Amino acid sequence: MAVVGQVLQSEWTKIKSVRSTVWTLGLALVVTVALGALISAFTRSNFKEMPLSERVNFDPTFTSFAGMGLGQLAMIVFGVLVVSNEYSTGMIRTSLAAVPQRATFLFSKITVATFTAFVIAMVTSFVSFFVGQAMLGSHRTSIGDAHVLRAVIGGGLYMTLIAVFSMGVAAMLRSPMLSLGILMPFFFIISSILGAVKATKKVAQYLPDQAGHKVMQVVTVGDDAPYGPWGGFAIMVLWVVVALAGGYAVLKRHDA
Repeated sequence: MAVVGQVLQSEWTKIKSVRSTVWTLGLALVVTVALGALISAFTRSNFKEMPLSERVNFDPTFTSFAGMGLGQLAMIVFGVLVVSNEYSTGMIRTSLAAVPQRATFLFSKITVATFTAFVIAMVTSFVSFFVGQAMLGSHRTSIGDAHVLRAVIGGGLYMTLIAVFSMGVAAMLRSPMLSLGILMPFFFIISSILGAVKATKKVAQYLPDQAGHKVMQVVTVGDDAPYGPWGGFAIMVLWVVVALAGGYAVLKRHDA
């Protein structure tokens, strides 16, 4: 246990001493809150011009999370950098020489990074909610209303899992450029296209981001997904587990 504690401390030192990882977490918070507030304010000012169906099924909670699409970009970068920075600098050789138990090394890194991402993600989700509701004015909801607290907590969990999934992918690919080159198009282009095309929409519902989004929604009228909020969250967790298992398999079988 003493060895594990030392490795955890070492990984925490790595995270807080690398400016790029600290900045990406700060950026995730700022852009998510700012964009969510901006879209919430825009929605309030244009609410009367919205189609009747959109007004009837309006989800003020999910509206305040409108910035998470951009905020998850920073969380992806954080997850990739935490794992792959050592490969790009060559420090991975030193790290594995100091901690030859590769399972201990990888999962200590993942544990510290996940906890860090979780704290920032939860703060981001709650701040986004309260700021967004303030911007919505009379169209706002309350944290005490049915399912709202679940959605706000779910927003923090979603952002955390996005970061952890990125860590697993980065552990498999061992390259920051390659990891980002796959994750960015996947989440911001491919997933959206598959979800918009009728022939692939049912398949897209099981992608990690689309399944994970369900836990942040309160109003689900017209949603034809075959699972509920926590069902979608469970699907996302499975994606994360597979990514981490793949990352460990690559680390175990390949030299640094």
